[in-house]
Amino acid sequence: MYLSSQPNFSLITTCRRRHSRALSCNFPTARLQNWFLPAEVLQEVMHPSFKKVQMLESDNFITELNQPLNMATDPPFHQAYKSLIEDTSNNIFGKKLVLVEECELPLIDLSRILHNDNVVDESEREECKEEIARASQQWGFFQVTNHGISKDLLEKMREEQVKVFKQPFDKKSKEDKFMNFPAGSYRWGTPSATCLNQLSWSEAFHIPMADISASAAAFTTLSSTLEQFATTVAGLARKLTAILAEKLGRESTFFQENCLPSTCYLRMNRYPPCPVPSAIHGLMPHTDSDFLTILHQDEVGGLQLVKDGKWIAVKPNPEALIVNIGDLFQAWSNDVYKSVEHRVVTNPSTERFSIAYFFCPSYDTVIQNSEPSNYRKFSFREFRLQVQEDVQKYGHKVGLPRFLISH
Repeated sequence: MYLSSQPNFSLITTCRRRHSRALSCNFPTARLQNWFLPAEVLQEVMHPSFKKVQMLESDNFITELNQPLNMATDPPFHQAYKSLIEDTSNNIFGKKLVLVEECELPLIDLSRILHNDNVVDESEREECKEEIARASQQWGFFQVTNHGISKDLLEKMREEQVKVFKQPFDKKSKEDKFMNFPAGSYRWGTPSATCLNQLSWSEAFHIPMADISASAAAFTTLSSTLEQFATTVAGLARKLTAILAEKLGRESTFFQENCLPSTCYLRMNRYPPCPVPSAIHGLMPHTDSDFLTILHQDEVGGLQLVKDGKWIAVKPNPEALIVNIGDLFQAWSNDVYKSVEHRVVTNPSTERFSIAYFFCPSYDTVIQNSEPSNYRKFSFREFRLQVQEDVQKYGHKVGLPRFLISH
């Protein structure tokens, strides 16, 4: 229970003096999307008239987390992670306040490369390719518009996603029996979590492309929508990777030969409201273990990435898809393109939906460079096994540093 309907402005003033740099901005231009507060400040709650910082009563941290969600459809986070929630030594009280500014990613109009040669000037086409390569080098993330996936299809995909995630949890967790999804495709939380910072407050259906036509037979419209979305976004991924390979001076046939429909997959994500968004991630910080990821997200927001050593929040753009470089592309490009750490923060009152396409090779595909290479030669299978081993051992992925060559 919160202390009062009015904030204690004297305490906030004290906090502002101690953390003046962090609290000096106004929220039209920046927002505190994932903030960590010192213990003495955790005694207040955001008042509608006060737009600097939101504060929470520390004594009620456990109470807030134990408030029931939609028990019919939501995963049982509270029961499954009760020990982590109750272990106050693992919560984040006492850590410093972190300001996360909102920004727009580089925005690239793909009509210059997707239209017929007679429509677009060659110089415009080359300019577009340069923008894609430059964003991949400097950001590791970018947005694309006029990407060839219709607004109607994206809206239909969202509608079908909502229907599936609104199914009772008991049905979702037995997806092969009740929903005709492949066994093991439904995932939620973080089984390997040993502390709150390793917990992901989300649920997802992880569907191999090869299984899409057979998946969700009980949801006929979903099955056809998934197949249409997957086919279209796969073509976009092939186009983008061919451009990025061309800009490296390397053969784009590598992706045609190794990244097949049977090796790629889709993941439908839902991030339920989280009672304490400052303490738990929707998806913990990570990099993607693929060549390229293409994401469509709703307007809620929550995606953050590291740029120049600090976290920034990605401003949602309903007209755009988000593209990011994966670990394999960083290694294959010898660190020219960047696989950037990113995360999803939770929202206290609003659920968030997204769908991601992961452009992956076969497990036997070998990642290597011309000499001198920053990385030793490795297969995708070896990379995945190393990631799994590290997650089991340390609770998080280590990734590419495992494969660096010491020069």
